[in-house]
This record gives sequence, structure tokens and C-alpha cells, in this order.
Amino acid sequence: MSLGPVIVGGGPAGMAAAIELARHGVRCTLLEEAPRLGGVVYRGPLREGVQLDYLGARYSEALEKLHGEFQRYAQLIEVHVNSRVIGAEGFRALMVLDAEERLREVAYSHLVLAAGCHERSVPFPGWTLPGVMLLGGLQLQIKSGVVKPPSPVVIAGTGPLLPLVACQLHAAGVAVAGVYEACAFGRIAKESLALLNKPQLFLDGLGMLAYLKLKRIPMHYGWGVVEAHGEGELGSVTVAPYADNWAPDLTRAEQVPAQTLAVGYGFIPRTQLSQQMGLEHGFSEDGYLRAVADAWQQSSEAHIHLAGDMGGIRGGEAAMLSARIAALSILLQRNVLDSATALKHRERYQAQLDRIIRFRAAVDRYTQRGAGQITLPAADTVICRCEHATRADIDRALEQGVQDMAGLKMRTRVSMGDCQGRMCVGYCSDRLRQATGRADVGWLRPRFPIDPIPFSAFKDVGTESHHD
Repeated sequence: MSLGPVIVGGGPAGMAAAIELARHGVRCTLLEEAPRLGGVVYRGPLREGVQLDYLGARYSEALEKLHGEFQRYAQLIEVHVNSRVIGAEGFRALMVLDAEERLREVAYSHLVLAAGCHERSVPFPGWTLPGVMLLGGLQLQIKSGVVKPPSPVVIAGTGPLLPLVACQLHAAGVAVAGVYEACAFGRIAKESLALLNKPQLFLDGLGMLAYLKLKRIPMHYGWGVVEAHGEGELGSVTVAPYADNWAPDLTRAEQVPAQTLAVGYGFIPRTQLSQQMGLEHGFSEDGYLRAVADAWQQSSEAHIHLAGDMGGIRGGEAAMLSARIAALSILLQRNVLDSATALKHRERYQAQLDRIIRFRAAVDRYTQRGAGQITLPAADTVICRCEHATRADIDRALEQGVQDMAGLKMRTRVSMGDCQGRMCVGYCSDRLRQATGRADVGWLRPRFPIDPIPFSAFKDVGTESHHD
């Protein structure tokens, strides 16, 4: 029996890869851990009849276009929602926890990893208080049409998502106390020419800033979070001007009343599965780990492809283009397309992608994190929430001569909890790079399973398998 391609991740990248395969008559299987397709960007409301008008006309159009195109090819795409990939069996099969919490083996001829990204955690005193959340999580609340965060809301971090979420919150009837962008305005202005590689996005950004000014929502450039305060829940936030290296000037710190603090300092590729599989990885300029891919989105294993944020954070439109290139590679490998036709299509997608990459490079330059931010946690600030390791524990390990992530894990137990380091590895690797002066401080290969699973999942293991 001939196996088909399998796509991991039902966000924009996974959906685009499935569409491209189906357009050329190739059946595939799409595995998505959420109850709906679309990822965090284009999932849509959780309940029927909920209108998301406050998210803007362009968002609604993009949402409808993607889901409409997917629906046209639905007969060739076998979709499994509520299905979590919890590990791999070599380079030819995945272990999946399905919607009934049964563990299944899913074999494939070709694989597209489109697992998306997760938010970068920035520890500071009070970051574990109820009411303090990551910006993407807050945006999911707004998009749910079900939950609204308690106001006033303070938004802090860096990047174009900050003013976007502030506008969405205000349009949804939530009071925003202020937006604190860590990057100085002059640094953003320097990148304006490069940002014009995507003029519509640049104009959208200006439009959001005009909206915030009109609604009297203050936008503070060169300011960032210092500490969150509260007894049992958030009550206020201390913010301060950031120097060029993002070290806060505490002599000018201000305290702002807030019931919700949304912190957004960028995203990191979700590489837990690609790491566990043993694919080749490298480090980005920002220090995060990412899987290595060639011009056809092929990983170090030619039949395994990377799409979307797996190879670097570039946004939804770029994610879909990289996914279409990955699908073209599979079509070429399966002899559905000849080399000349596949190359022609790839060059068309790549030209569009290159414009986004130039735009994204400008965003990355102005949102580049300053080393001073790692000084924010106090000695008793928890860094690893799973194992309750504090900054003092990490300081002690570094003083004792720890040189890499493996050594830090053995000394402090960071990354040994259920999340396997998703929350703490970023801060820990930053500290190690500072202490050792090395860019490569090692990485920790996730253990199987990469996500916790119930014991009930094992009762049928070995009695049945699923092939596509």
C-alpha cells in the first residue's frame, strides 16, 4: 500500500501545503492539535454566529479566502483535529494522540512540519501573577469571541503585534492603559525604507498608530516592563525607560494600575518535534534554535520538509509561501511535476517570499533584544516554573563553572518539567551566552513524549496502527 504525505500543523502553513498538494491531485493527511484549523492567526471564532468585525476587514477577508480555498480541495485532504503529535518513530512514522486519547502510529511517504511557534518568555518579578499573560494568549482571548481580559490592560514588549492588539482590544470594548514599546522610535524610523518592501503592511502600521492617537491610548517608545505587583492577582505594573541595551532606568520608573499585563517579546519556532526526530538545527541571530532547510524547504532528511515558523519567524503570509514551496518539492519527488515546472512555480513563490523577508529583516533589526533585559529578574524570581528554579539557582550554577545547557540542566533541573524548557530555555541560554561569550551553548533534545499524555492512551498500543 502506497503511503501519502502527512502534514503536522493546521495553521496557515499546513493548510497552504495541503491546498498545493491537492491542487495537483495528491491526497494528504493533516494533523492539527486544536479543535479547528487556521492556527493562532486564522482559526476564527470558537462559537458559531460570533462576529469578529473589530479585528478589521482585511483580517476577515484573509480568513475567508484561506478557509474557502481549503474547502474547495477538502475531498483530497484527510483532516484530523484534536490530534497531537507526541513524538516520532525514526524518519518514517509519527506517534499521535488522537481525539479519543488513543495512541496511534501514523506512517508517511513525505512529511511537512508546520508546527508553528510559541512565544518567548521574559522573566521579571511578578511574571507568574494571575493577570500577567503573553501577548499571543491575550489575542486568542479576543479572537475567541468568548472571553475579554479585565481592564485596564497594559501592553509591553516589542514589535508590530503590540499596536495591533491594542487596537483590537479597544475596538472590542476593553480599556487599554498604555502600550510600552522597548525599542526607541528613532531605531524604528531608520528601518522605514526597508519596511516599504511591504507597503500595505507599513501603511497598516501607520493606520494603527493613528487609531491609538485618536483614541488617546498612549504609545511609549523606549519603555519596557520592570515588575508586576499584586497580592494573588495583578494590581499594577512598574515600567521604565529602556537604554539601548534594554537595561531599565529605575530612577525614572513609573507604576501604572492594571488588571491585565500582556507581554510580547517575539516568538520562537516550535522545534520540539524536529529536535526529537534528530533533524539538523542551527541558531538564529537572535539565539533561538531553528531547524535547517534548503531552498526547497527540505530538512536534513530530503523527504521531510519544513514550513512556516519552523525555519524562522516571518509571519502568516510568508508561512504559506514556504509551505507551497515545500509542497512543490514533494510533488517533484513524487514525479507529479517535472523539474522545469516545479522550478517555475517555486521561483514565483520565492520572489514573493523574498519581499517579505526584506520587510521582516527590518522588523527584526528594530525588535532585536537588548542584553540588559536578562537583568530584570530578582534573585528569588522563578525562571523555570515547572521545577521552581530561581535566578539565584542559575547564578550559583554559573558561578560554579557551568558552560552549557546540559550542565545547567543537571545543576538546576531547568527544562526537566512537563513543558521541557519551552518557558525557561530562552532565558537560560541567554545567560549562558553572556557568561561564556559563546553563541552555541548547546541545546537539550526533548524526550519522548514531547507533550504529557494520559496513561489511558497506552491501553491499545501495539494492537492497531493507522496508515494513509
